Amino acid sequence: MFNPNFKITPALTKKLMNIEASRQSVSRLPITVAVLTSLRESARLVSTHYSTQIEGNRLTQEQVLDVIHGGTFPNRERDEREVKNYYRALDYLEVLINKNSQSIKEREIQVLHGLVMEGKNKPTPYRDGQNVIRDSSNGAIIYMPPEAKDVAQLMSELILWINEQIQVNDLPIPMIAAIAHYQFATIHPYYDGNGRTARLLTNLVLHQSGYGLKGVYSLEEYYAKNLPAYYNALSICESHNYYFGRIESDITQWIDYFCGGMADSFANVHIKASEQANHQQLDHSHLLRELDQRQKQMMSLFSNHKYISTQQIAELLGIHQRSALNLCQKWCDEGFVVKHGKANKTRKYELSAKWLKLLPS
Repeated sequence: MFNPNFKITPALTKKLMNIEASRQSVSRLPITVAVLTSLRESARLVSTHYSTQIEGNRLTQEQVLDVIHGGTFPNRERDEREVKNYYRALDYLEVLINKNSQSIKEREIQVLHGLVMEGKNKPTPYRDGQNVIRDSSNGAIIYMPPEAKDVAQLMSELILWINEQIQVNDLPIPMIAAIAHYQFATIHPYYDGNGRTARLLTNLVLHQSGYGLKGVYSLEEYYAKNLPAYYNALSICESHNYYFGRIESDITQWIDYFCGGMADSFANVHIKASEQANHQQLDHSHLLRELDQRQKQMMSLFSNHKYISTQQIAELLGIHQRSALNLCQKWCDEGFVVKHGKANKTRKYELSAKWLKLLPS
């Protein structure tokens, strides 16, 4: 059974207190939907950029934004695919978060990996052979993960440990997330994509346990801006072989590093949110979570127009007008919009009463 070895030091305790202070402060801010939507989308783009950059992606943050909105760059097909796939994985992560599940399922992690690597909503089986991590400069083995025959059991034990720890509530959530990240990277259950999937798992643990910070933070930026520190914190054991000491290693150094990054990221979010919060409006983030990504995009149109047409919708979403018409019919059935007019060509749509409160006044 997985039983991590660590100590809770005074320095770590201080970082945990700082995380909690920022979390409580941000939760009390009356952030308007317009500000919240902007901060969330910015965080998603930042996470996509830095999490793929850690793995060697060469696109800049501005180029990542272009790619997400359909842009392309010569000889950057692989980089573009990585960015799109990670962004899709973040979409799936949001679906998992909105389910409000009380536990994390192993299949969900496998699907996240499938999206990261192939862009497909399909679980990826664990590796069937040995993999190694090498120094890119000289090819020397830095770390040899456990054998393939042990991976399934180790992953099952990790997920069981995460869920049990969240339920018993003995450890602070940031520490559980830190240990989850470390152990996933230690098991290295796939030939590729382990780092990106570990960071997604971390976000899932935090979000499902009340540390999502309204979805407006990015830990990936903290890692990427000092990669040597990130890898050094993960490299605990002196031996490069999993079976020669890695299991018993004291991982206090990693937990301290991880929580330091959380404290830094959360403090930055608090500053940004405080600067932009409109104290005249209520926080309607609970309503925003009911909307899918396309509906959230539509809020920008309704912010400027009482009535909108299928042509406007098609242009904003980059779809055919017939598809926009079908989408509007679905939204009418769901109570998101209301029809005005009978003829398809002249028909317009108005936001239903439930969602009007999300519009800036």
